[in-house]
Amino acid sequence: MTVTVDDVRNALSQIAIPDGKTLISGDLVRAIQVDGATVRFVIEAPSSEVARHMEPVRKAAEAAVASLPGVDVVSVALTAHGPAAPAPSGVRIGGHPKKQTGSIKPSGVARILAVGSGKGGVGKSTVSTNLAVALARAGRRVGLLDADIYGPSVPRMMGVSERPKSEDDTIIPLQAHGVTVMSIGLMLPEEKAVIWRGPMLMGALQQMLSQVAWGTLDVLIVDLPPGTGDVAMTLCQKAQVTGAIVVSTPQDVALLDARKALDMFETLKTPVLGLIENMAVFTCPHCGGQSHIFGAGGVAEEAERRDVPLLAQLPLDLDTRLAGDGGVPVAAGDGPLADAYAVLADRLIDGGMA
Repeated sequence: MTVTVDDVRNALSQIAIPDGKTLISGDLVRAIQVDGATVRFVIEAPSSEVARHMEPVRKAAEAAVASLPGVDVVSVALTAHGPAAPAPSGVRIGGHPKKQTGSIKPSGVARILAVGSGKGGVGKSTVSTNLAVALARAGRRVGLLDADIYGPSVPRMMGVSERPKSEDDTIIPLQAHGVTVMSIGLMLPEEKAVIWRGPMLMGALQQMLSQVAWGTLDVLIVDLPPGTGDVAMTLCQKAQVTGAIVVSTPQDVALLDARKALDMFETLKTPVLGLIENMAVFTCPHCGGQSHIFGAGGVAEEAERRDVPLLAQLPLDLDTRLAGDGGVPVAAGDGPLADAYAVLADRLIDGGMA
């Protein structure tokens, strides 16, 4: 008789763990492999402290699987993962993603726009927050999800710091400047590092999409982390993303990485709605002279070469930085920068993209 993964899971569902759940109901079993008569799997405790008390559980699991017909060899590794981020009322962000069929797109969200970049430091979060506010000012129902798990900056830029409340397993997002906001940064002290492997990042993204009460939205803007890793892949493959916007500065080094982001979206079959050239020009507040600190026109040339829209060219501007640090995005006020984001918002709305 050949043993199956389901046979192994059924056997492990009988093994109790210290909190009264089982290995399966407690979601502690990883990487079950069945190779003929050999079975391997990992028991992953939520912390090293818990793992120190789980050797009897490991032995019981090993014995239970060894007793299955057709099993000759059992290899069980006991490991510990970093802690998930605690939220109020027992909801925790992190952990491995749950098995889920179909899309993880929230049912009340009409469109999801991913804002990405190939590298950090190009102003992606600044664009995401200001675009969200500009769309809200244009009358759209807007959500903003900070999916930059390792470096969440949306709470500071949107001026929110309150811990989200929860009802049962549902997290209630915060509201700021007419935008519904959720970020891992709201679950942790601002100086606390998130030290997670890829599966926990994907689990956190799944939770922040499916366990947050987003309500009815015209558009959910997702501020992606830099690069082309797990979070962007999971979002594009699982959440029916309407399209992606790529942000870059004009210089060659930034464009090298922006091209990788463009290639990622193309590979994942996510439409690229356009490029935004950020920090395109600096105007001296004293003499009025303009300087192209990061070069000129590089993003515009890339957009033309790829035949995608150049959605905006935004300046390097002190007011934008001060507004972001102060928690009131520049798009929430008046002036040339607010007008530029309003034009960008109108362009997306008129194109049916937001």
